[in-house]
Amino acid sequence: MKRMIKKGNPAGEKHLGKNNTWDYLIIAVMVLFTLVCLYPFWYVVVGSFNSGSDYLRGGVLFWPRDFSLENYEVVMVDSRLWIGFRVTIARTIVTTVCHLFFTSMVAYAMSRDDLPGRTPIYWYCMLTMFFGGGLIPFYLLLKALGLLNTFWVYVIPNMFSVYNMIIISNYFRSIASEIHESAVMDGASEFTIFSRLYLPLSKPVLATVTLWVGVGQWNSFFDSMVYTTDRNLQTLQLFLYKMIKTSEFTSKAEMGGLPADLVSSISTTNVRYATIVVSTIPILCLYPFLQRFLAKGIMLGSLKG
Repeated sequence: MKRMIKKGNPAGEKHLGKNNTWDYLIIAVMVLFTLVCLYPFWYVVVGSFNSGSDYLRGGVLFWPRDFSLENYEVVMVDSRLWIGFRVTIARTIVTTVCHLFFTSMVAYAMSRDDLPGRTPIYWYCMLTMFFGGGLIPFYLLLKALGLLNTFWVYVIPNMFSVYNMIIISNYFRSIASEIHESAVMDGASEFTIFSRLYLPLSKPVLATVTLWVGVGQWNSFFDSMVYTTDRNLQTLQLFLYKMIKTSEFTSKAEMGGLPADLVSSISTTNVRYATIVVSTIPILCLYPFLQRFLAKGIMLGSLKG
């Protein structure tokens, strides 16, 4: 036995060393990949804190050469930024809450095997994932419903997602059926079972869907561009889109409130960088709170049925 152990040790140590080599190689590749992904955003941050006149000389790559907050000063005086922030925060919160509640209710119903007509309803929902009327019919529908140029054009069309319903429904089906049976025996209604038992037990998948919907609503600009013309309904991302596509970053009236030397020294590119940073920070703050639920929610919601 001792001979066998002695014979086995060198091979085991060699095999362990080989694994460590591959681990180090994988870690090095992943670190390099992470740096490649992060550098563009870091480059934007560096440009936003560099004075515009100095930035035009080039060579600002890793750290601000002439540190300045003038770009953020210009961005902060633009009233369209604050309108966009207000609208985007409101639509993100309201739409995410409504989407979670409505989609979860449908998912709970679809998770019950005793739902009358469950199979036809399920396939009807699946059909809408692959076929749609298109942009023009959808625009005419919103017009007929009186949703154009209203805040609810952001909320009502986004209250339900078939894909998210399937994810949440599969998660509900993974919950032990005895919980539902015990609640029914105690006289609880279906809505009580859904709101007081199933929702609290489904935090991982709900947090995952919250992250998906919240990020989608925060980054959305197309619906604001197509379905609204009111300046007070302009989202933050539409404001950012207009800044990137055009050279105009603030109105002349708002520029008049700034010192003349500041107006002459700023650069359109650096102001755009500052706007990107300002619009990105809030959604980045959401990730640390929901990231730990992400992988667990996706796996359980997609694999268990």
